[in-house]
This record gives sequence, structure tokens and C-alpha cells, in this order.
Amino acid sequence: MEDFRLRDAAVADAAALSALGRSSFDAAFGHLYRPEDLAGFLDTAHDPAAVAAEIADPAFIHRLAVDADDSLLGYCKLNAVSAYAGYSDATAPIGLSQLYTDPALTGKGLGAALMDWALDTARDRGADAVQLSVWSENFGAQKFYQRYGFTKIADIDFWVGSHRDDEFLYELRL
Repeated sequence: MEDFRLRDAAVADAAALSALGRSSFDAAFGHLYRPEDLAGFLDTAHDPAAVAAEIADPAFIHRLAVDADDSLLGYCKLNAVSAYAGYSDATAPIGLSQLYTDPALTGKGLGAALMDWALDTARDRGADAVQLSVWSENFGAQKFYQRYGFTKIADIDFWVGSHRDDEFLYELRL
């Protein structure tokens, strides 16, 4: 897909980010959870007000993939300080906590463009590693991350309501 560009997120993008985050997560993982667990997770993790607060917070860095009409196609969110730093001897890891694209556009180059941005941004900020979690059975995502050189460094838990997922913690040393 060649008809997109990357740009920084603005607080005004929060509703669109929330909607895409919800629909992407639900499309990929919604079948795994009880409806009440999924709804509670989505209402918390992808609440428009919470997303707006993160966009305004310099501890989070958002980059959007948009089309010619500035419609959101995908996004990436970095955490300036990885929540998983304790699992590694990296001294300044950055966290990649969300890389979502419109489910209909998977495989069109949006994820690769956003990942390239994320790695460049991590290097520019002086990070010595990028860390992310991936569901243990999300083989497509694991393959994508492995193409960039990410390797598994730990088994971790990811909770959606009362449901615990087995996750892998991946890291790429920069």
C-alpha cells in the first residue's frame, strides 16, 4: 500500500485511535474472552479520554498511518520507559505497547512502516533495546517481530479481566 503517510498523533485523534484499537484488538483476540472480560478491558485500555491523556503525556509516543484524507489506517505507541525493563539487563529499554492496523489492511506495509519508525525513534532517544509482549499463539505477529530481530526473553502473563493469557516478552537490542 503506497497511499499513506506517517504523522504524529494529536489529542484530537484520540477517538479515532480508541476506535481502531478496540476494533483491531477485538478482531484479533475477541474470541478468546468472555464478553464481560473483553468489554471491561476495551473500556479501560481503549477509553478515548485515557488515550487522549496518553497522547498529551510525553512518556508516550504515538505515530499514525493515515491516508490522503487523513483517515486513520494504523498506529504505533511507544512507552519511553518499558514496563518490562526488569526482565532484561538493558539499561534504557523502550516499550512498544501497541502496533495496530485496520484489520482489512494487514500485510499492506503499514505495520512495517510503523515498526521502522518505532526502531528509528528508539535509537534517536538513546534506547538500547525495544521490548514488546506478544500472545504465545499469535504466530503471525511473532514471525513479523522475528524478521526485525526480536527474540523471546521471558514468559509473562497478560490479563483481560479474569482471563490470563500466556505471553512472550520479546526484545530487540539496538
